[in-house]
Amino acid sequence: MPAYDANRFDPPAPVAYVTLRHPTTGAIVSDVPLLMDTGADVTLLPQEFVEQLGILPDEGKVYELEGFGGDVKLANVVKLELLFLGRKFKGQFLLLDQPIGIMGRNVLNTIALVLDGPRGEWSEQKR
Repeated sequence: MPAYDANRFDPPAPVAYVTLRHPTTGAIVSDVPLLMDTGADVTLLPQEFVEQLGILPDEGKVYELEGFGGDVKLANVVKLELLFLGRKFKGQFLLLDQPIGIMGRNVLNTIALVLDGPRGEWSEQKR
């Protein structure tokens, strides 16, 4: 069971390390950190990892993101494959200019996960 990340978050938070794959070349980049965030509608990927794959954002496609504090940011869109817990998530993802991305409900709602805060670890719930 992966441990919560206590180095970058206080209080500690569940972070998944995923693999990103270029949809046409098959190139991959592994160990991409994503904070599991059930309050996020969509998944946002750290731009630095996507750039390693040589994937360019879709021209003309920009989404407006609004945080709880009301701050608004624009996010570019890329098409790629995200691999997590043996599953492939294929489609559009937003880019974030931060070292850690956010795994939103578009991915989280497809997997049964157990977030064990007292133990500081998370796991997949097998069905």
